[in-house]
Amino acid sequence: MELEQLRARLGAIDRQIIELVAERQALSREIGAVKRSEGRATRDFRREKQVIDAVCSHAVDVGVAPGVAGELIGLLIRSSLTTQEQARVRAEGTGQGQRALVIGGRGKMGLWFAEFLDSQGFDVTIADPAGPAPGYKHVADWRALPDDFAVTVVATPLGATAGILDALADRGHHGLIFDIGSLKAPLAPALRRLAARGCRAASVHPMFGPDTALLSGRHVLFMDAGQAEAVRDARQLFASTMAQQIEMPLDEHDRLIAYVLGLSHALNIAFFTALAESGETAPRLATLSSTTFDAQLDVAARVARENPHLYFEIQHLNPQGIHAIEDLLGAVRRLADIVRAGDEAAFVALMEQGRRYLAQRG
Repeated sequence: MELEQLRARLGAIDRQIIELVAERQALSREIGAVKRSEGRATRDFRREKQVIDAVCSHAVDVGVAPGVAGELIGLLIRSSLTTQEQARVRAEGTGQGQRALVIGGRGKMGLWFAEFLDSQGFDVTIADPAGPAPGYKHVADWRALPDDFAVTVVATPLGATAGILDALADRGHHGLIFDIGSLKAPLAPALRRLAARGCRAASVHPMFGPDTALLSGRHVLFMDAGQAEAVRDARQLFASTMAQQIEMPLDEHDRLIAYVLGLSHALNIAFFTALAESGETAPRLATLSSTTFDAQLDVAARVARENPHLYFEIQHLNPQGIHAIEDLLGAVRRLADIVRAGDEAAFVALMEQGRRYLAQRG
């Protein structure tokens, strides 16, 4: 056969694959409905393993690399889980037409929460001087609105959030109120003031980005500012998702986040800064890349695309943050001293220490 004929056959097969994917998605929606009606969890890890193992075994029989088959079916499973989770959120949502306000709803995470609450049946209004978002009611200033919201999400930059929380406290704002700030030390006094005024205030930290569709495997942190009922209500908003909910003390948050966010951000900023200032061109390094380098480069590239002002706030406004960066500096200096001295035993000890530490993840 001629090349164009072969390509035409390949295109036909590709279309068949997509049609089968659509059929699989339709079946997954039916399965999700049955799970909900029977009170079953959305995700069944044992069943997923059975499906992947069976597909990989069949792949061997037909001459397809099992790794390729496993990756493909894993992608389809995640897509099906996303479909089922979103359907469950819509079906089990408690909004029922109640009003929800997202202050800062034009920001990426603010818009994520607007869409999340909308999917649960809330009547969402966005308050943001940056302008409206398609499909939502909008005002430039939340203070112009009546105090009749069942849920208020403060999704503004950290520098503005404390002032908004204070203004909500002065107003005696009703309904559930929570921020989604990446740091809590700058917000803790205002949050506690809200709680002391009798407002149903809590603090939430979604440990994922605005492009997240599937919450399985993602974490959402909840902190009590003095109103335990508010934490319970905030957690209930995520009850129909597969997100892992974690409660933690408000005062403990920033110390841990200094490593989870601050250290990882600093490491990647240092990595791409060293490359950018090395004098070596990125295309040339790419031709010599290794598996480890490529993986690190992918993470660093994602960090480089993030909002630099937000990342500066995470570093600068966290009173615990400098300790993590100093730990990083100390570790790099120690490594440099070991390499400079040619101390193989010390180098091996570092590697073994890291291996033992990381093995604790389970």
